[in-house]
Parts: sequence; C-alpha cells; structure tokens
Amino acid sequence: MKRTPPDGSTQRARRLRSAMTDAERKIWTLLRTAFPGWRFRRQVPIRQYIADFASHRARLVIEVDGGQHDEAVDGPRTAVIENDGYRVIRFWNNDMLANIDGVAILLTKALAESSPPPNPPPSRGKAFEDRRAP
Repeated sequence: MKRTPPDGSTQRARRLRSAMTDAERKIWTLLRTAFPGWRFRRQVPIRQYIADFASHRARLVIEVDGGQHDEAVDGPRTAVIENDGYRVIRFWNNDMLANIDGVAILLTKALAESSPPPNPPPSRGKAFEDRRAP
C-alpha cells in the first residue's frame, strides 16, 4: 500500500534538492556513477520524514549527518523508516568529504546484502532485429 507523505513534503524535498551540501553532492555523484542499477533518489519523502537518499529497489536509505544530527533525535526517525521496510545507513559529512572510497566500500557491502538489481531490458535495436531475421 502506497503511503502518501504529508502536505508540503514534496515542495520541501525540492528545496532541499536544490540546496545540497558539499557532502551530499559528493555522495550523489558516487551513487549515480558507481551504483546506477540501484536507482537512488535524493531527498525522498518517507512517511513524515525526508530521507537524504533512498533506493526503493534495495530498500536502503542513506542519511548524511552533519553536526545537527543526534542519536536521540534520529532514533525515532530511523525506527519509522525501518518499520516501512528500509535499512538505514548513516555517514558523517567528514566521511563523505575525506573518505569517499571507504563509504563506497560500505555501500557495496550493504547493497550486496540486498537482492541484485534487475537486469536492464535489452535495447530494442538488437533484440528487435534478431526477432525479425529469417
């Protein structure tokens, strides 16, 4: 069952996408280049929260935490998102900026625990030509 986010979430997510931090830009580039098959999205409304990055295929949420995040505050948020069937992984901003290779390794391991992404459909050109050949 699809759960509709609260009113205003989509507009807020759009504002956040246009004002990404340096750390968010760095991981967004990593996700698009190193993990394209998992189709990550940025600033995704999930329930009453907006996740920094999410792959619905992998059921994985990535949170990039700066100094404003706190375990006591993030705990209930994580519980709600996990209750929706996602795993939540958190990275500090300084990990993104100074150790992106380590982040990539941890993401590779986390995604390996998920079922593999589906194979992309064959290109219409080659498959279509093969079927038409006598």
